[in-house]
Amino acid sequence: MLKNDPTITRAWCVYDWANSVYSLVIISTIFPIYYSAVSKHPETASTLVSFFGVELQSSVLFSYAVSGSFLLIVIMNPFLTAIADYSGRKKLFMQLFCYVGSISCASLFFFTRETFSISIVMFMLASIGFTGSIVFYNSYLPEIATEDQYDRLSARGFALGYVGSVLLLIFNLAMILQPGWFGIAADNTSLPPRIAFLTTGIWWFGFAQYTFYHLPSNVYQRNPQGSWILNGVKELKKVLAQVKGLPLLKRYLLAYFFFNMGVQTVMYVATIFGIEELKLPSEALIITILIIQLVAIAGAYGFAALSARYGNIRALIIAVIVWIGICVAAYFTTTAMEFYILAAVVGSVMGGIQSLSRSTYSKLIPATTQDHASYFSFYDVTEKISIMLGTLAYGAIAQATGSMRYSILALILFFGLGLIFLSLIKGNKSLQPQGETEAVLR
Repeated sequence: MLKNDPTITRAWCVYDWANSVYSLVIISTIFPIYYSAVSKHPETASTLVSFFGVELQSSVLFSYAVSGSFLLIVIMNPFLTAIADYSGRKKLFMQLFCYVGSISCASLFFFTRETFSISIVMFMLASIGFTGSIVFYNSYLPEIATEDQYDRLSARGFALGYVGSVLLLIFNLAMILQPGWFGIAADNTSLPPRIAFLTTGIWWFGFAQYTFYHLPSNVYQRNPQGSWILNGVKELKKVLAQVKGLPLLKRYLLAYFFFNMGVQTVMYVATIFGIEELKLPSEALIITILIIQLVAIAGAYGFAALSARYGNIRALIIAVIVWIGICVAAYFTTTAMEFYILAAVVGSVMGGIQSLSRSTYSKLIPATTQDHASYFSFYDVTEKISIMLGTLAYGAIAQATGSMRYSILALILFFGLGLIFLSLIKGNKSLQPQGETEAVLR
């Protein structure tokens, strides 16, 4: 297949446009607020809920649902990606996760107190579909583009995702704040957010069809024989053995584990920090989220340009240093205006560090590699474990000290360790044709 084909690269980027709405609408904004409202008993205001007969605090159940879906993906994806590589059915697996996720997301339209337990299951399936499809999606990057285009293409995908998710969020917020514009009775407060869940699922499912139509089913020809599962396990063992012989890739995964722990924790707890520490109203938090998303578009392209001039590792080091500065500033933030300014800075590096992290990993995979899904499963597992441990550490420190500001100081440690391991990535990557150098390390 000819790399850098405009139709194929455009189709690949469109999947970011399709699935990013889930991250913004469901994970970050509307769903958590609606979940809290549904979880509260209308008469007693109790937040104790029943999940298939088990009594739990609603916040505990929510964290269990998120962590549980991540844990399932961490367990499943290494094996599924290996099977996909062996069988040559990578797009099929990507479609399967996409359809499970988008349909489950749309089914949250029926989320009420009466359907609470089954709706939590649907939320978990939507999360599994979202995170599961991403690893197959990411693994296409080194197969459809030449290495000199990884950074720009990765940034373009993230930028499209930010634009699409903001557009749908604005539409859904308008429906929630002004239901009369859409013919919805003002006292029917549960319908607008449930429609938001439905439109998110439809958006994700619908735009993904363009991606699936144009993305190749299999970049390299395969003739799988025997059991896909058994041979998939053998494929995973083979890739694991190769990863052990790639010191630069291992160092990068270690660096990514720590700095991503800081990045993702900030993204997950920023709203809670604004509510609990700064006592900001919901309108201010919505403005903050929109600021981050819009600024992140420029940030993704800006860091792609920075990496073209100084190399990916140096660009990532700059981003991590800025993140450390953000943590220090957040510790001293006390007003809404300071929070807005901080959000703008977060947006400027959030898009950049996310897009560069993906493209840098692609560059560290040996150029002779044909099957990339298994390689990206290690990247995905590293990301998910770092999210679980980062948010756990943040919450534990906040509980022990009584203030989230001390948790922010702990994030500086995560970024600092990431910075140290990034500085150790020097030399040429292994398993390459002799004499080939690596631009990522300039």
